[in-house]
Amino acid sequence: MIQKIGAQFARGFLMGAADVVPGVSGGTIALVVGIYHTLIDTIREGARALGTLLRGDPRGFWSRVKALDFLFLLPLGAGILAAVVSLASVIETQLHDNPENMAGLFFGLVAASVVVALGLIIDRTAQTWVVIAVAAVVVFFLLGFQSGPIADPSPFVFLGAGALAICAMILPGISGSFILLMIGMYAAVIQTIDERNFGDAALIGLGCIIGLALFSTVLGWVMERAFDTVMAVLIGLMVGSLRVLWPWPNGVGVISEDQSEVIDGTGLDWPGTDEWFQPVGLAVLAVVVVLGVAELGRRYSPS
Repeated sequence: MIQKIGAQFARGFLMGAADVVPGVSGGTIALVVGIYHTLIDTIREGARALGTLLRGDPRGFWSRVKALDFLFLLPLGAGILAAVVSLASVIETQLHDNPENMAGLFFGLVAASVVVALGLIIDRTAQTWVVIAVAAVVVFFLLGFQSGPIADPSPFVFLGAGALAICAMILPGISGSFILLMIGMYAAVIQTIDERNFGDAALIGLGCIIGLALFSTVLGWVMERAFDTVMAVLIGLMVGSLRVLWPWPNGVGVISEDQSEVIDGTGLDWPGTDEWFQPVGLAVLAVVVVLGVAELGRRYSPS
């Protein structure tokens, strides 16, 4: 029993470590360690339980809750939480001290994820490429109007960020952290976790619960009926959003420690002669890691 709980905690830690950085999907890690399908089924059952409660049926809710596999869920959740909390401080420090290097790392992670996601599309038609191109161009230009990361998010913004990020976790090829980066909430969420701001963290957690309850079943339904189209839109979103990960001049965008200054992450420039080596090297390393993880996922995925 203890060995089983420990193994599940380790799986959760690996998933949390993947989810805390943009690019590597926690769902991909779940696939590699052999729990993806069980995880998705459990999430859907939990969402159905919450739906039952919202419909005013507490007895049905309790019945569904008792049927959930908590020996699967609790150690996994604890491992994810431990990874996020332990890595948040490191990431926040690096975002402030080495924004260009972090942007290079994140750029490579997301760029490689585009390649992985392309491999998931079953039928790559001309329409698929058009959808990818349109989505990429629209997102690229829309992000040009973004002023940078949100320095002082309202409670509703924290709720929305949690809901969007958790939905990304159950989609293949895209991570919740990437969504947070795209909407300018990555730095704020990392800072909240690192500084143990339990009020804002509770709002993010509530947003995750709401997102799962409202969207998991819908997302599953859409993915089953229009998988290629959904993946094409997601790929276009990732390609266009590489704008906010371009390392020069300002990296991913950061918030000053006293929250008095927001540094834009959407500016585009070329590096100086001595500025390109580390970001590019980290980007290449990130590509190798993501493609390696994806290959493991392909090998261990049930056919």
